[in-house]
Amino acid sequence: MGSIPTRGTMDKQSKINQNFFKIWLPEMAYILGFIVADGCIIKRKDRKDSYILNITSKDIEILEKIKTAIQSEYQIGKKYNSLGLPYGQIQICNNTICKDLIRLGINPQKTYNIKPLNIPQKHFPDFVRGFFDGDGTVYIYNVNKTPQIKSGFVCASLDFLDDFNKKLCKSLSIKSKNIYKTVALNNRVPQYSIRFCVNDSKKLEEFMYQNNPPLYLNRKKQIFNKWKTISRRHYIKKQ
Repeated sequence: MGSIPTRGTMDKQSKINQNFFKIWLPEMAYILGFIVADGCIIKRKDRKDSYILNITSKDIEILEKIKTAIQSEYQIGKKYNSLGLPYGQIQICNNTICKDLIRLGINPQKTYNIKPLNIPQKHFPDFVRGFFDGDGTVYIYNVNKTPQIKSGFVCASLDFLDDFNKKLCKSLSIKSKNIYKTVALNNRVPQYSIRFCVNDSKKLEEFMYQNNPPLYLNRKKQIFNKWKTISRRHYIKKQ
């Protein structure tokens, strides 16, 4: 795995590289994608025009990589969800970072209403990989005793996912996927998803991990790596 590039010098007062989201680079695009999935900007009620960036994940490994990439001194806190399961959290109190993210389209309370983002095509694979590591899934299963692989993305914002679906499938030279709507039993808010089966999952994997990127979630990449070692018959499940 290559080294994570850094940029600029960190202001000791800011505890972070404040210029991180000002310039498009591979690691910037990746972390932006991850924030779309597992981050949010909170407007502080106690201070005028003041914001906090919150990034959460059950995978401390990826939070450590993100912390290194943005030259952050903010600590990763350990929290527990409503089921008592642990997860990590970084809270970044830096208005420059937050306002740059707002400029890029990450508005406060964005979970259900994030709009399509303008991502340069050059950095789209990194953005996709970041979004996948936050809100993507990949797994291997059997159909008629034949191994299959399926991958996909889930999002609460239909507008964002519809645009993302079209741009991603165009990049993969495949037809746009159907968007599926589900509603969790304990949550009335709908979720939307797109799915990639065998051949298209292979194209997705090649697209996301091209050029040996330094930022990725290892446990998901390992599933793609495992798939490459599996011998299969000629049967391919229809999409």
